[in-house]
Amino acid sequence: MLFPKKIDGKFALLNRPTSRGHCVGGNIYYSESYDMEYWGHHRMVIATTMGWQGTKIGAGPIPIETDEGWLMLYHGVTQMASGMIYSIGGAILDKEKPWKALYRTKNMIMGPEATYERSGDCDNVVFPCAALADSDTGRIAIYYGAADTVLGLAFCEVNEIIDFIKKNSY
Repeated sequence: MLFPKKIDGKFALLNRPTSRGHCVGGNIYYSESYDMEYWGHHRMVIATTMGWQGTKIGAGPIPIETDEGWLMLYHGVTQMASGMIYSIGGAILDKEKPWKALYRTKNMIMGPEATYERSGDCDNVVFPCAALADSDTGRIAIYYGAADTVLGLAFCEVNEIIDFIKKNSY
């Protein structure tokens, strides 16, 4: 998740580093670079917790700058007897120091409910891919993968999602 602008004169991104190929578990880290080739100064932003994000967490759309801070949507995974379930969560990161999470959802924002989200190439998946915020209307369009088969589109208001994150935060 590459930030849309430099932070303190450096390129910045949120990632889930791994040295084993596919990540079995993982947390979200902040990294920075002067040239977008060499990345360093890695800092953990949020870690897995219990419940819907207990197995692993990871990438989502680029962070959205708001008056409250950086709005970060991410995916969380839990392992159930029937397989993995992917859901969408959110966090608000400090505007000046985005490696500091101010709020983070205890409850998922969105999970697989519709048939096209629950059944497909990979069942029980909603995976945030892109988010477009309209600064004039305050509306966000969230594009998400559904069961690794189709692309879904959900709409909400910036203030609505920020309020949800703040009221349902750890």
